[in-house]
Amino acid sequence: MTENATVRCPDCRREHHYNPAHYPCPCGTPVSLALASDQPPVPVLRRSWSECWVSVRCVGCGRVDTWPQPELGCPCGTLLRLPVRGQQAPAGLEASGADPAAPPTAGDLRPAFQPVTIRTAHDALLAADQYLRWLGHRDVRAAGTRPASGVDLRGRDIVARVEAGTAPTTVRAVETIWLNGLNESTTAACFSLAGYAPRARARADELDLALFVLDLTGTPQAVNEAAERLVRGEG
Repeated sequence: MTENATVRCPDCRREHHYNPAHYPCPCGTPVSLALASDQPPVPVLRRSWSECWVSVRCVGCGRVDTWPQPELGCPCGTLLRLPVRGQQAPAGLEASGADPAAPPTAGDLRPAFQPVTIRTAHDALLAADQYLRWLGHRDVRAAGTRPASGVDLRGRDIVARVEAGTAPTTVRAVETIWLNGLNESTTAACFSLAGYAPRARARADELDLALFVLDLTGTPQAVNEAAERLVRGEG
């Protein structure tokens, strides 16, 4: 197994421990997306579909498959794209697309969360839906199309917004979902594929709104204290 890597955010200089993902090659050999230690992480300002995937050669059979590009959400609000060691020329997005299980949060007694690989906006919605259910929120359901309220997911004790666009989530989006939670006297949360604008992150902290970043494996990451409390079951 590949050892954890240390990643430093270029914006706030905070260090993070990152556990490289492993994907199953058809030959049975685990393919490790080990980070390239000689290359710095790159802040994601706008998403490009071609930059969301990385091609890696299996050491067992030599097959080149395409997997989600490793990303990490820093608590400062910056979403980082992590360079991969031994990256190959793109082999086509259709080559592969495994759906690995993410390890449970440290100290968490829940079973491992089963992520949904994100390829479309609907996948992002489904990933957030399943994550909220995994956290213990019941009767979570999705709106067919986003209603005027801006609530994409609604459960018995939670409302959530899911931003699947290529630009960082704005202050307005953060305030909208917080107001919905306030009006309904329930917990509110926001999920974003492209991270959060600095003002949006600061405003969420003021409002005590839980923020999560989604990576393309479909595994949400808490990016503020309110989200950490929600993961711990204190929200």
